[in-house]
Amino acid sequence: MTVPSLLAVFAHPDDESLSAGGVLARHAAAGARTAVVTATWAADTLRAAELAEALHILGAGRPRMLGYADARVPHSAPGRMRFCDAPLDEAVRRLVKHIREFRPDVMVTHDAYGGLPGHRDHVHTHRVTMLAARAAGLEQFYPDVGAPWEPHAVYLATHPHSAVPALKDVIGARRAVYSVPDGQVTATVDVSPWIRQKIAAVLAHRSEVERGALPGVIAGLPPDARRKLFATEWFIRHDSTTAVASQTELTD
Repeated sequence: MTVPSLLAVFAHPDDESLSAGGVLARHAAAGARTAVVTATWAADTLRAAELAEALHILGAGRPRMLGYADARVPHSAPGRMRFCDAPLDEAVRRLVKHIREFRPDVMVTHDAYGGLPGHRDHVHTHRVTMLAARAAGLEQFYPDVGAPWEPHAVYLATHPHSAVPALKDVIGARRAVYSVPDGQVTATVDVSPWIRQKIAAVLAHRSEVERGALPGVIAGLPPDARRKLFATEWFIRHDSTTAVASQTELTD
């Protein structure tokens, strides 16, 4: 069966590799079209260059940047509005343009909590993506940014409660984490065949490694620990109004 084309939408450079790097690499290896839209950071910054390297490793093409500023890092997009402060209609419109240009079968983004850290940019990316995925298929909305296209499903990158204890041992028990009941997870993907690519993509975000963020923590782990903790990716599927299950399974 043909592996569906995949458009991922995440808040910051490195989110794509941490949350869905294995799935992106898997789909690309199977010959599917893949791409990533990143909501924050400007195209001429160091982190955008790191993102380009990570996407090359994952086979996900060139960076697609919405160009807003990170909520916590003003120099991420000098002179530009923070993503969380941008008019909702404007942000949705920009993302609809990418959806209609790429025409993905499925999309991937943050869950409603914004993943484990619950970062406000992650949560806002979830909101914008869910609205844009629906609006992209409606001809009345944004007719000047392309012909209507609705993906068959949106998969929300998440973590089940059962995975949290082992992860907290690594990321630190002092940090708040957000997860969902195991029964809410609809796709559990073993990405161990692509773990080397996933980890290489994570480590391509060298500025995050150097400042001791999660990529830096991962850099310090032995290979067996990396595989144990990051060789599974979890998702919650949301079908569109025109979903065709046989064409849209993330785990085909």
